[in-house]
Amino acid sequence: MSITQEDYGHTKDGRLVVEYTLKNENGMVVKIINFGAAVTSILIPDKKGNVDDVVLGYKNFEGYETDAFYLGIIVGRHANRIAKGKFTIDGQDYQLETNNGPNHNHGGFKGFGLMLWNASVEGTSLKLTHISPDGEQGYPGQLTTEVVYQLTNENSLDISFSAVTTKATPINLTNHSYFNLAGHSGGTIYQHKVSIDADSYIPVDDTLIPLGQLESVKDTVFDLRDPIPLIDRIHDAPGGGYDNSFCLNSPGMSHPSAKVYHPETGRSLELFTTQPGIHFYTANFLDGTLAAKQGASYMKHNGFCLESGNYPDAINQPSFPCAILKPGETYQHATSFKFSWE
Repeated sequence: MSITQEDYGHTKDGRLVVEYTLKNENGMVVKIINFGAAVTSILIPDKKGNVDDVVLGYKNFEGYETDAFYLGIIVGRHANRIAKGKFTIDGQDYQLETNNGPNHNHGGFKGFGLMLWNASVEGTSLKLTHISPDGEQGYPGQLTTEVVYQLTNENSLDISFSAVTTKATPINLTNHSYFNLAGHSGGTIYQHKVSIDADSYIPVDDTLIPLGQLESVKDTVFDLRDPIPLIDRIHDAPGGGYDNSFCLNSPGMSHPSAKVYHPETGRSLELFTTQPGIHFYTANFLDGTLAAKQGASYMKHNGFCLESGNYPDAINQPSFPCAILKPGETYQHATSFKFSWE
């Protein structure tokens, strides 16, 4: 395993952005920038030995600095939606920015994906840290976040998350990479076979806020427990594609909670996570307008996201897992994306 670095660009206020390249002994390559802690590239071979980049990305840094699609970034403080941007902790009401219709989504108008993180190489790991001041985007407390990326010789990109706060605050961190195992410019994901180890999902209203209960996936479009080509289900999902949270049966790092396989290339991806849920998103809002790398054009359903995390709006849903981090506690979870090709 090796890590190298090179200059990637400069922010509008002149700060240097660096891209780090992680390589393993099998020829897998992962590139990460310290802006948004974003994964910009994952290069892996297919069953014939042809190497391709399997994550969507911008053609240059300017795309990441104006990113509206969360390509590859670390989302924070709170991934997914908070109803009307409101919550109450210890009797005090808070109001966040509402950047997604009537709701708060993915940390607000300037979440962690639009921040320059501090980066350091520690052995075979890349550590990125960010300090979010008290009141940023309306959140209480100074939050110090650390994300560590490590590429293993088992072809797994391991991500560990940790954070501490000075005041009780909602938190839900995730990586928001868009994958396409046919290659980032490989067109639709319809031939990908997907399975998610979840017996239940979270029903939502028309603004994608949970209704407060879990429902069985049985006999619904959300039953992805057995591998199924996306073409067989995706157009029947609400809104013409998946943008839904699944409640994992048994989270942990000993077995995958989701699997995706692309038959033509032989590439597969397994997701392992300690988090209780996965938000499965099929790039329903890509429209070909973003400045994509290598001249690609990213359209609707040209990628998929497996966003491991807590349930949406958990801060306002008493029956959901706790979303509050308190002073003296440490927020921690792990997620791994393991690739193979055969």
